[in-house]
Amino acid sequence: MTRFTRRAAMAVVALATLAATGLAGAQERSFKFALQNPKGHPLEVGAAKFAELVAAKSGGKMKVNVFPGGTLGGDAANVSALQGGTIEFVMLNSGILASQVKDFEVFDFPFMFANPKEADAVVDGAFGQKLHARLLDKGIVGLAYTELGFRNITNSKRALNTVEDLAGLKLRVIPNAINVDWVKAVGANPTPMAFPEVYAGLEQKAIDGQENPLSVILANKFYEVQKHLAVTNHQYNPQSLIFSKKVWDTLSAAEKKIIDDAADEATKSQREASRAAVAANLELMKNNGITVTTFPPAEVAKLREKMKPVIDKHSAALGTVVTDVQAELAKLRK
Repeated sequence: MTRFTRRAAMAVVALATLAATGLAGAQERSFKFALQNPKGHPLEVGAAKFAELVAAKSGGKMKVNVFPGGTLGGDAANVSALQGGTIEFVMLNSGILASQVKDFEVFDFPFMFANPKEADAVVDGAFGQKLHARLLDKGIVGLAYTELGFRNITNSKRALNTVEDLAGLKLRVIPNAINVDWVKAVGANPTPMAFPEVYAGLEQKAIDGQENPLSVILANKFYEVQKHLAVTNHQYNPQSLIFSKKVWDTLSAAEKKIIDDAADEATKSQREASRAAVAANLELMKNNGITVTTFPPAEVAKLREKMKPVIDKHSAALGTVVTDVQAELAKLRK
């Protein structure tokens, strides 16, 4: 046997031993995984992939049961249940975690990221990991960041070709201060609303429109109760995969590694699937009867200008976390 062959054989044995150790360290466990989007949505596909990986890595001992479509309640209720240990996994917009650690509000800043590559570098690097680590004191373990893509605006009233066309529209927003403020800044009327209530709100005309990535609009069939889509790409929100610290503290080192490794692998495939679907999603919107307009560069610049005072206001309130992420972005853009 050559030296190379011996090394290869030893590596195979080492990997097999490691895998066996992981399986031996896993107990029979069942977990609940809550998220807001329905079956078939990129986040749900990512959750299903994660569940598959956990089962494979644990030899079937650890089972993750995915509950999509807000069936276990809205995001706030899910986070509370996670902290109490009655739900183990939740995937949600990272900005919503500002209710736990205010610094997460930075992920809701309009026009923060120019593209997904920038977002990946920030959340996968020291900055994103530092924010997730700050959740530990709140009873939450941050595992990984997934994605939904850039947000766009729909409504049932009129086509949106300019910033002025937004004036007076009653738009649903994620319930936090920066989203309320930017909608006001562009002349629309913000209506904070939990996600499971949005379809009914649009259908009953309690709200005129909403803003979300294309995948969310399609998966939740908002095109049934909306007529117009404006491609504005005004906001990119990372999504956080989080776990109950109360339950985490009961796991063995091997079980924690299984979950960590599955989260890393599922995140990569989820992001790839989400981004690959963008062009097809836009065509599906048109095929479902939605009038699609795209803000030209001059209108995007105007939108940025309208939102600048909001960004300045919340930057002052957050302080160093904003300068930290801006410093990271400046390095990337060099």
